[in-house]
Amino acid sequence: MTARAADRARYDRATAHLDAPVAIVDLEAFDANADDLVRRAGGKPIRVASKSVRCRTLLERVLDRDGFAGIMSFTLAESLWLARSGFDDVLLAYPSADRKGYAELTADPKLAAAVTVMVDDPAQLRLIDEARQGGTEVVRVCLELDTSLKLFGGRVRVGALRSPLHSPAQVAEMARAVKRAPGFKLVGIMAYEGHIAGVGDAISGRPLRSRAVRLMQATARKELAQRRAEVVRAVRAIEPDLEFVNGGGTGSVQHTAAEDAVTEIAAGSGLYVPRLFDNYTSFSGRPAALFAQPVVRRPGVGVVTVLGGGYPASGAAGPDRLPVPYLPEGLSYDPQEGPGEVQTPLLGSPADDLLIGDKVWFRHAKAGELCERFDTLHLVEGDAVTATVPTYRGEGHTFL
Repeated sequence: MTARAADRARYDRATAHLDAPVAIVDLEAFDANADDLVRRAGGKPIRVASKSVRCRTLLERVLDRDGFAGIMSFTLAESLWLARSGFDDVLLAYPSADRKGYAELTADPKLAAAVTVMVDDPAQLRLIDEARQGGTEVVRVCLELDTSLKLFGGRVRVGALRSPLHSPAQVAEMARAVKRAPGFKLVGIMAYEGHIAGVGDAISGRPLRSRAVRLMQATARKELAQRRAEVVRAVRAIEPDLEFVNGGGTGSVQHTAAEDAVTEIAAGSGLYVPRLFDNYTSFSGRPAALFAQPVVRRPGVGVVTVLGGGYPASGAAGPDRLPVPYLPEGLSYDPQEGPGEVQTPLLGSPADDLLIGDKVWFRHAKAGELCERFDTLHLVEGDAVTATVPTYRGEGHTFL
């Protein structure tokens, strides 16, 4: 029996009492992935990206482990909810226009002490001030550095369109704007290198593209390390008491951790290891989060149909944004249909061994987005479900 076949047998036994659709997290794999992230971080603390987990129980589990400290959140409403739930170090990774949330933040000393907000434009500071509604608490602020690689005088850009702050001078000017504004405290810098951390460099069947990605990433890492160090020096000259410099992502943990200027690493997807993280030379993890759909039809030889399963991930549309049938091995989509909203035909010889009601296990494309589809996660240890815990959705929250 292969390792994957053994996993399928365990998951089927563990969930035999549960009807599909059902989502699980294999805790042994989850913990092993957490250990690997800590190993790659080389002693620097890892701030957990909550958008990649979206389950308070699992956030608590990983933050109880050595090597992890703090949360990187994705909306202000989520940040306030987490702070009220007892998480005392929450970095909001994206600027917000949530005026109601800012009024709550600036009116509550506990929330103001726990939550750090992201800015990259003086207009964001003005929006926060206008939203205070009498709130007087000092707002903790982090600046985001644009990590994109610019080539040929800026005519070619590689990387996400995020912050407008690219040069040390631009970041320093924003730091001075924060220092001049009463009611704000500059505490950190963040730089997410998505074109390095979030792009696989070992693409199956595409050796030339894989080499091109590796060359781009090597160039980008060298350029960013130098520029990030210059940015940090410039900002520390304005705010010597800077508390943290955050960088990284699951795919670049060890490279970012090697930079002296960086004090902490951000990662989250590496805990679940969704399918987008299969094509990396820098690390390999164990799939920890899966979902199962039930077989509801057998249209013919070599074909079964499962209920639903069309859970595409965000990002530019393409096959890599789709979940993939994982267990049993050897199933594939009908190219004319793909994964459907209410039913999904699956092709392959393993279909002939599946009966009505059997489970087919899938891996989703992007980590936390699975939890937008399910109210609960069943936590599996060995061949048993040892706990059933709510996702954000199961607690009544869909922050985006």
